[in-house]
Amino acid sequence: MPASAGNALLDHYRRTARRLPWRAPPGERRADTYRVWLSEVMLQQTTVATVTPRFLRFLERWPTVEALAVAADEDVLHEWAGLGYYARARNLIACARAVAAAGGFPDNEAGLRALPGIGDYTAAAIAAIAFGRDSVAIDTNVERVVARLEAVSDKAAIRAAAAALVPTGQAGDFAQAMMDLGATICRPKKPNCGACPISGHCKAYALGTPESFPVMAVKKARPVRYGTAHWIERGGAVWLVRRPAKGLLGGMPALPGSDWGDAPDTVPALAEVRHGFTHFELRLAVVAGGAAQGDGWWQPIATLHDAGLPTLYRRAVDAVLATRNSLAA
Repeated sequence: MPASAGNALLDHYRRTARRLPWRAPPGERRADTYRVWLSEVMLQQTTVATVTPRFLRFLERWPTVEALAVAADEDVLHEWAGLGYYARARNLIACARAVAAAGGFPDNEAGLRALPGIGDYTAAAIAAIAFGRDSVAIDTNVERVVARLEAVSDKAAIRAAAAALVPTGQAGDFAQAMMDLGATICRPKKPNCGACPISGHCKAYALGTPESFPVMAVKKARPVRYGTAHWIERGGAVWLVRRPAKGLLGGMPALPGSDWGDAPDTVPALAEVRHGFTHFELRLAVVAGGAAQGDGWWQPIATLHDAGLPTLYRRAVDAVLATRNSLAA
């Protein structure tokens, strides 16, 4: 992409940039590193619309990385409930403590990549946006924009092309301009090429087939696993436990139950929910009864949604209560 196209994209960004609470306005002082880092972690696999109110809640409760570093694990996990991909929350805690212990964030990609939960993209994004480094931040939106600009799908070719596009000294604004372009105009389906400030330089647009780039690998069908959760009720309260610290939903509140395996339980269920994880689909049956064992607590049914349950167990609770209400009607 020639320099004129890069300038056109930056001009478009200055006029139309999304106003997001973790951003500094285009062309102004760089955004606060803590805000950039927190937003980038939250935005992994999660939409801007979902993240924005949760980001503001986090910031109100823990306004600095030092404040987050001394927070109790349970409090952070509780606040994260519903955002999904809970390993991010555990890495968030570990990273905050590492940064606080070091006296601040590293100002370069290599140092940032050494922190818990920070991969190549996040390190590049923080380095570019917060520190003004000439780093190449490639998320799925940027990857799609570059693939279409150059009419390529090979990841190495996309990375090389993206690196050639970054204007010296403006990597932060340019990265966010590309992200906005991919999120609002160069969408996966039905891209609005007529509104694109750089469509005249886009090879996929010239071919008339922008949606065909990048070529996506065929997704494999996810295997199905089964689990059983116990609805143990006493005096208007339900017994909850905390899942093991390591593994899926680590450290999160949950209904007690079995390990997840390859065969369903034959016990009649109060309700069943299906939940998609990255590598498999879980079918969780909720059955009545069982012993209130282990390190847990009685949560009043009226406040179950205040317990910080992850999405899987909130859906399980909702399914049981919906079944109960329908039988009572």
